[in-house]
Amino acid sequence: MEAAFKDEGTKYINWAAKMAISTNIGIPWIMCKQTKAPSDVIPTCNGRNCGDTWPGPTNKSMPLLWTENWTAQYRVFGDPPSQRSAEDIAFAVARFFSVGGTLANYYMYHGGTNFGRTSAAFVMPKYYDEAPLDEFGLYKEPKWGHLRDLHQALKLCKKALLWGTPSTEKLGKQLEARVFEMPEQKVCVAFLSNHNTKDDATMTFRGRPYFVPRHSISVLADCETVVFGTQHVNAQHNQRTFHFADQTAQNNVWEMFDGENVPKYKQAKIRLRKAGDLYNLTKDKTDYVWYTSSFKLEADDMPIRSDIKTVLEVNSHGHASVAFVNNKFVGCGHGTKMNKAFTLEKPMDLKKGVNHVAVLASSMGMTDSGAYMEHRLAGVDRVQITGLNAGTLDLTNNGWGHIVGLVGERKQIYTDKGMGSVTWKPAMNDRPLTWYKRHFDMPSGEDPVVLDMSTMGKGMMFVNGQGIGRYWISYKHALGRPSQQLYHVPRSFLRQKDNMLVLFEEEFGRPDAIMILTVKRDNICTFISERNPAHIMSWERKDSQITAKANADDLRARAALACPPKKLIQQVVFASYGNPAGICGNYTVGSCHTPRAKEVVEKACLGKRVCTLPVAADVYGGDANCSGTTATLAVQAKCSKRSPSAAQ
Repeated sequence: MEAAFKDEGTKYINWAAKMAISTNIGIPWIMCKQTKAPSDVIPTCNGRNCGDTWPGPTNKSMPLLWTENWTAQYRVFGDPPSQRSAEDIAFAVARFFSVGGTLANYYMYHGGTNFGRTSAAFVMPKYYDEAPLDEFGLYKEPKWGHLRDLHQALKLCKKALLWGTPSTEKLGKQLEARVFEMPEQKVCVAFLSNHNTKDDATMTFRGRPYFVPRHSISVLADCETVVFGTQHVNAQHNQRTFHFADQTAQNNVWEMFDGENVPKYKQAKIRLRKAGDLYNLTKDKTDYVWYTSSFKLEADDMPIRSDIKTVLEVNSHGHASVAFVNNKFVGCGHGTKMNKAFTLEKPMDLKKGVNHVAVLASSMGMTDSGAYMEHRLAGVDRVQITGLNAGTLDLTNNGWGHIVGLVGERKQIYTDKGMGSVTWKPAMNDRPLTWYKRHFDMPSGEDPVVLDMSTMGKGMMFVNGQGIGRYWISYKHALGRPSQQLYHVPRSFLRQKDNMLVLFEEEFGRPDAIMILTVKRDNICTFISERNPAHIMSWERKDSQITAKANADDLRARAALACPPKKLIQQVVFASYGNPAGICGNYTVGSCHTPRAKEVVEKACLGKRVCTLPVAADVYGGDANCSGTTATLAVQAKCSKRSPSAAQ
């Protein structure tokens, strides 16, 4: 606020704080990410590393609050894939509490979907799919499990964190110990931190050596026992897969409505000298506005040379547009999240006499942040034609007609009631401004459902009248692929039979190649070293002391595999002990591979929903002296429902 509005911004946040406090609700108020928050409210941090980047409130009696710990990257159309590892998030959270943090809140902890037109400008429907719980509410492992284990470790240390006296001890370059201690009660917790991003370290703390990997923190719940390491992941991993829903192959017959005719100026009831603002015209009731104008050319206006083409230039405030001249498609253009304004510049054919220009401008959502939002514009700005013999023709003030929304929207042809108000005919591919529909049966089972829209261009989707969201396949990110091609269809939107899928395609696409898929996280994995600390659930606090639980067989590292509810481990796809490499779904054996590993894992896990595996060379016939061994167990298992025949 202060940066954008200067002194007026400071006045505003003071007014907002005073107004909030005047409600007398009896609890403190917070203000996110403001460097000059009024003294009566608690300033908080938003970011990835608030333990290092935020100095905290100037009033040191206030708690350190982290209101947004970004677990991934907020996703918009045009973004390439991005990840934030479980290890990095755990490091940041442990670091925050080690410097006196009081609360850490995740943004987001549960991913989700923006259905219909609810997305803000350029934001994808699956705007935060990389959260610990993904868009479908499925565990994204190991992110979910590793943070769960960190939370348990912090709970074990809560007495020291709440009442202990803090101190800091430098243990070397980029190495330190942060301690909270109550000596009289023998309550203590230490956070051993290695801030070097390249090199592991062994540091000596209170006379004992501790190995601390690079960019990690080890939590010593009693200042002696390592109960958690941010770089040592004991949680299982999983892989998300997508599967064609066989039931949806039936009735895969598409029809189309191609009645979104390109309008002419005389058909528009809203007429202005210049093109009007899209937001003001639509009142957020639709994404679309037609802009249309006409102009007359004489014979001597036309290009003389055959190698010179006339070019249509449409400068837009944003966000996207499709242009037509004399009822013929000319081209598409769009802006970006960071720079919404753009210029559509395409060659075209003109004729002697009256020519008609029509631009279908579309919004990709309302403005969601930043200063002076009331001044943001969208839609057509300036229009001109170059390449004419008579020079550039500026149509900006030529007089423009406006038609708000689409025929299909006004008739609600995406609903059961409205679909009969227009004539549908057999579908043809690659036609702009076309509505398509088909029917399908609900996929069997309980797994989430998605639409694979990879063969389409840009538009919007409806299932049984419910808006699924905006799709945008034609907008490729820097790696040459669409930012999102799979779109969530909640089962609560579906009927058992005869579901209606309706699309509006602005550009070009092949609806007959759209697939309906189900989503699974049935590939579960572990990748854990013998050098990891014992699982956090092996420990408990009794009489202020950290002790092993009574049912803990030993305190060596152990791997745990668990299938989703109602599913069992039916196959061990991969197992190796020694120095395996790779990620879940793509493991490879190393030079110290032990062939017995798969047999041991199958005996322990097949037919079970949950199994635990020791991580020790002798269990798998491994050679502890093998050169290059990392003493690591890697397993990939496949979960599925038990077949009816197997249950008998």
